[in-house]
Amino acid sequence: MAEAYNADQVLKLKARVTYVGALINIFLAIIKVGVGVFGQSAALIADGIHSLSDLVSDLFVIIAIKMGAREADHDHPYGHRRFETMATVLLGLGLVVVAGGIAWDATERLLHPEKLLVPNRETLGVAIVSILANEWLFHYTKRVGDLTRSKLLLANAWHHRSDAFSSIIVLFGIAAVFMGYPFADAIAAVVVAVLIAKMGLFLVMESINELVDSSLPENYVRDIRRVIKQTQGVMSIHLLRTRRMGEDAYIDAHIVVDSRISVSEGHMIGDRVRDDLKTEFDDVVDVLVHIDPEDDEFKGQNFKPLSRKQVQGYLEKYLADFMHSVDEFRIHYLDGLVEVEVVLPYGMFNQKEQIDGLKKQCMLIEKEIDMIAKVYVFFKT
Repeated sequence: MAEAYNADQVLKLKARVTYVGALINIFLAIIKVGVGVFGQSAALIADGIHSLSDLVSDLFVIIAIKMGAREADHDHPYGHRRFETMATVLLGLGLVVVAGGIAWDATERLLHPEKLLVPNRETLGVAIVSILANEWLFHYTKRVGDLTRSKLLLANAWHHRSDAFSSIIVLFGIAAVFMGYPFADAIAAVVVAVLIAKMGLFLVMESINELVDSSLPENYVRDIRRVIKQTQGVMSIHLLRTRRMGEDAYIDAHIVVDSRISVSEGHMIGDRVRDDLKTEFDDVVDVLVHIDPEDDEFKGQNFKPLSRKQVQGYLEKYLADFMHSVDEFRIHYLDGLVEVEVVLPYGMFNQKEQIDGLKKQCMLIEKEIDMIAKVYVFFKT
């Protein structure tokens, strides 16, 4: 799990796997393009260009990893994770462009049979080497991607897997030429181009979804809701927003708690929700919890409750003869109205005449002030 490694170790793991991939892609690009040219295989040349594009993507990954690993600062309070996401978009667009070039060249050869190339047998061996190398790179990169929770590395891993598939197609295309199907090599090049384009478009769309703050997958959100609802003190959830930044997940949650508890207890429940989510989900790095005494999701935006200063003004007006004895007052905002708790010293409990007068004034407040639904009187020992 990623927690077993500190930030420097994670960065080194990411960099190492990318450098290894870059070196292997340099080797594959050279032998595939070289043998493809001398061995007259359009499909192998296309695969060699594919490997060359992989090398460029590896450079993007290295730069993005270094940029994304920078700590949050004043200008980037959420960190620099989206450098990885933007690099993934560029990587995908590059693949689409490369695929278009390969498909164009192969189609030209299919339309003009005199331009068709006849590969020699050495190209078969290079295709097999490419399959084995890319499949090994896939498993190595995916393992590190899972370990570090890097979407960019996982994307690169599947990129290596697509390279292995494209090399398999090249292998069959070349073999088919030897079996008497002269168009097979060019057709294989077109199929390789389609695979490259498909992978590129997938990377672009997935990364754009992240850049526009699309929600986490539905099953993931469902699990988040489950953990929140199981937290002691949470009565319900009325708003939940999630998003992804690089390999990290961010959550904003509005939870409903008992309307009569203290602010500090509500804050403690929010902290417990945050801790439970970060413990349950490895990739959750930040949780913002908003505490609500009721479900106010559909409350009108024009609703303007009484302020504490306004409530105090009403109390001073209606309870003018008693305010010198009031220790404190608490306000509850519920159902669009205000409830007030007036706290008196316990010594007044037996002063029946004063208490009766206070009750009458409290009832007058409830009657004349529409926004105040109830005034309660408590005695403090």
